[in-house]
Parts: sequence; structure tokens; C-alpha cells
Amino acid sequence: GTPGRVAELWRDLFSGPDPPGAPEFPTLSHADPAAGLVMARGLRFHSMCAHNLLPFFGRAHVDYLPGVRLAGLGDLARVVDYFSRRPTLQEFIAADVAEYIDENLKPRGVAVLLEGRHLCMEMRGQKREAIVESSAYRGVFQDPDPRREFLQRLRRR
Repeated sequence: GTPGRVAELWRDLFSGPDPPGAPEFPTLSHADPAAGLVMARGLRFHSMCAHNLLPFFGRAHVDYLPGVRLAGLGDLARVVDYFSRRPTLQEFIAADVAEYIDENLKPRGVAVLLEGRHLCMEMRGQKREAIVESSAYRGVFQDPDPRREFLQRLRRR
């Protein structure tokens, strides 16, 4: 049964983003334009390195400053999962998540930081464990002060 199990594994690992099923954000009105940051911290993700098809995995931290629409917190986790389900690079996941949220929610800003361990680094190359960080910023988070607030809140954990 090994060939069938491996085929099923690869179908699951590489199930996005081409198939249908990209999360849709609900249309929720947001009446308070002075609302503060919304952060989903520590969202687990896993993917496969596009360079050598070895796994990488870690935690994603997604923050956005609401505009007119809000996302359900589970939706943020689904977006991270959706863009992780293909051979890719960690940097691309961060950029894709930020862009998707920016385009679909129209927030005042989006910040995404991924912290990941890469088995390609641990099993090959340097053969050392390391945490790799990748980030993407849109809107107000391109300015230093909101970005600094995001990073300070993240580091307080």
C-alpha cells in the first residue's frame, strides 16, 4: 500500500492554490474607523521547499488594521494554510498571504511574519537548525511606527 499512501500524501501536501477553495472573507461591516490592530499569532503552517522538495514548517503571525471589513480569525488561519499547500518558498507564503488579505479585506494595513524551520538546511547544506523569518507588509505597516508596534506586540509573547 505504500505507493497509494505516498500518492495520497502528495495530493494533500500540494492541494493549493490551484484547486477551488480559497477562503472567502465574510462581508462584515466595521463601524469604528479608530479600531486597533487585530493579530492572529502562532498559526502553525507546513509546506514543501520548491528547491528540493523537503519540508519546512513553523508559525505564522498575521496582523491587520481593519478598514471597512473584518475577517473571522479562523479565516486568517485558512489563508495561511491555503498558500502553504504547494511547493513554494517561505518568502512567497508571507507575500501571498499579505497580498490576499490586502486585496480581499481592504484593510488599512497588513503585516505577516513567518518563523520556520527548514529541513533542507537541517538535513543538507549547513546541517544546522535555525529559525528563518520572512515578512511582508502592506499599507500602514510599510511605515516604521506601525511596523514597530506589530513587532513589539509579537515579541511580548
